[in-house]
Amino acid sequence: MRFSDIKGLIRRRLLLNYRVDPAIIQKQLPAPFRPKLHGDYSIAGVCLIRLEQMRPRIAPSILGVSSENAAHRIAVTWEDDAGLHDGVYIPRRDTSAWVNRIAGGRLFPGEHHAATFQVIEQDNHIDFRMQSQDQLVRVELSGKLTDEISTDSCFRSLHNASKFFETGSVGYSVTTDKQRLDGIRLTTDEWKVEPLSVERVYSSYFSDSNLFPPGSAVFDCALIMRNVRHAWHSESEIHVNSEVI
Repeated sequence: MRFSDIKGLIRRRLLLNYRVDPAIIQKQLPAPFRPKLHGDYSIAGVCLIRLEQMRPRIAPSILGVSSENAAHRIAVTWEDDAGLHDGVYIPRRDTSAWVNRIAGGRLFPGEHHAATFQVIEQDNHIDFRMQSQDQLVRVELSGKLTDEISTDSCFRSLHNASKFFETGSVGYSVTTDKQRLDGIRLTTDEWKVEPLSVERVYSSYFSDSNLFPPGSAVFDCALIMRNVRHAWHSESEIHVNSEVI
């Protein structure tokens, strides 16, 4: 049995975004996914999210659990009998919570790996470190809230960036069955992102030259969401061609 809905509070959600050569990112996507483009670039990144009060919709908040989580994601489009869709393809999820590892893929969509997280938040500054237990994934970030999106970003305004990511509310996650992806959809009481001025950023995934030749993946911008009531809804799983396009 799976729960169809889980709700709680997004205490903090960081979106670390990279602009990537579409031909390079396509090599990592199984059919039927294709990169969702912004201008000449595909957009990929890491979602670093602290969830609190997480519980089935019918349960009171006092029974909720908290966790730090990381999801590597690629903005994609795909087409089926219902038409054209936007969303994200998620090749990997990591979490600090054992309950997420046990329940993920069983009681609710999303298989997770174990990871440790170190987060220091002071005033409008954040220092973030994440290391997976299997030593395959590491993410580091240091930054502070600001008023404007980076002038180096391919998004010309905060509004344009916000709209791009808001439409990617459906995610499909890799499972141990390479031909089946878990589906999940995020809904929020409100959608508001703020820009983060980044002082230092590192992603072992995007720094892997075997996946991303030099210059093919460039850090673009960081956004943050805070204190948002939300829910996760199960979506129908999708079967894919395990060979990338």
